[in-house]
Amino acid sequence: MGRLPGYGRVSTGDQDLALQVDALRAAGVTEENLFTDVVSGARADRPGLSALLAAASPGDTIVTWRLDRLGRSVLNLADLAEQLRARGIGIRSLSDGVDTSTVGGRLLYGLLSVLAEFERETIKDRVRAGMAAARRSGVHCGRRPTLKAEHVADARVRLAAGQTARSVARFLRVSEATLYRALARHPAPVASPPAA
Repeated sequence: MGRLPGYGRVSTGDQDLALQVDALRAAGVTEENLFTDVVSGARADRPGLSALLAAASPGDTIVTWRLDRLGRSVLNLADLAEQLRARGIGIRSLSDGVDTSTVGGRLLYGLLSVLAEFERETIKDRVRAGMAAARRSGVHCGRRPTLKAEHVADARVRLAAGQTARSVARFLRVSEATLYRALARHPAPVASPPAA
């Protein structure tokens, strides 16, 4: 059996880690295998968690007070649990009763993974729907166009005056391909016939 590295986290300095640390010690976590952070769970940079993940080895079981101490979201937690599983490292959550070395714990982990996948797909759907609505409203989505309409108009004048596409592109500080795409995106205005 591997070691029992433990992890505790509180969001602010006003909160006390003592309850978590005491519970981790009671579960068999030794002082040298105890890692803590005093940072918001929403932050990606958590030095204690990073050190724990670097120190954990196959056969170890990471012990934590609650699952939400490890992950910033269900999605983040499921991704972390999958990385640990692939490395042969288990997770035991004292308050939640989750232990991935048991059948019930693996079942709960499976449910977490399904929920995380659902969350990923829901986020993708929301982003796609939002972008489609923005496009319908005339809002450009994605990378900003390199050349604005006035640059394209200037390019047309220069090309009509006999300059090469290469020299016009160089003048505008873009590639020829970008120039041609901009010309296609902004068609030349059609001259109206003279009034009779």
